[in-house]
Amino acid sequence: MTFRRQFVLSVAASTLALTLPAASAFAQAYPSKTINVVVSFPPGGDTDALARLFAEKLSAKVGQSVIVENKTGASGTIGNSYVAKSVPDGYTLLFTPNTLATAPLVLKPGTGAVYDPLKDFTPIILAGTQSLFLVTNTASGITSVKDLVAAAKAGKVANYASPGSGSPMHILGEMFNRSAGVKLAQVPYRGSGPAIVDLVGGHMTVMYTTLGPVAQHIASGKLVNLAVADAKRSPLAPNVPTLAEAGVPDVEVGAWQGFMGPKGMPADVVKLLNGHLNDILKMPDVVARMTALALLPAGGDPSALARINADHNTRFGKVIRETGIVAD
Repeated sequence: MTFRRQFVLSVAASTLALTLPAASAFAQAYPSKTINVVVSFPPGGDTDALARLFAEKLSAKVGQSVIVENKTGASGTIGNSYVAKSVPDGYTLLFTPNTLATAPLVLKPGTGAVYDPLKDFTPIILAGTQSLFLVTNTASGITSVKDLVAAAKAGKVANYASPGSGSPMHILGEMFNRSAGVKLAQVPYRGSGPAIVDLVGGHMTVMYTTLGPVAQHIASGKLVNLAVADAKRSPLAPNVPTLAEAGVPDVEVGAWQGFMGPKGMPADVVKLLNGHLNDILKMPDVVARMTALALLPAGGDPSALARINADHNTRFGKVIRETGIVAD
């Protein structure tokens, strides 16, 4: 072996010896500063409420501050794009509903930030799944889906509220229109919170929503829960019929919530976060809070989130094309 070759091999071995401990030290050192969790919708909805709950629990697990930032606009795509373009070091995360997978499909060019929901993010964990409901203001006098369809056909109800264009609620609204033979127009809000305020205040008559943010208003009698958009009745609202039972078939849309990071996050960081969040999802107070928000805990490895994200992007993308859904 020549002196030159010995020298090259010696340098390579030394470099490898230095690199491996450095990589291990990086994983062990994470996190060494504040973690930011971006929520692409304003406070007041279940996504924001859950993000803050998880941030509190995760902070205790990792020994660093975990802060929630609301970066709203363009049906959530502003905040989503911000995370997609962030450094993939584990210090900028996204807590998102499945609007991530569908909003880019309905926005007109130039109206929202652009990202690929399947290629620009690193899945971390599927936090939970949710049912969607059709809810109306009690003052409207509408007490059933049949009443709503009749009122829509008579021109007494002209629109519906959603938390944003491209949201699963928007898709549900357009599928309902097609199946029921009505033409209610979407009024998109910047999240569920502002929409619910207008619904309770009587400025809107109907809304498609998850159950958690409206449960207290249903309990107080201000709102009426007309139907659930599942194949079966929800165990959280067993007296509420499915849309099929109410006479509007072939309309089934659900939602999910999950943690994502920018594309290219280190595998060891993803594994650490996934492990902590799986533990958090088993905490009794977290399960209780999620149940109160009508969210069924999920968990598992990152592939579960990757699969449901891809499924919703494909399945609802087909609905969007068939119905011609476009952001207002």
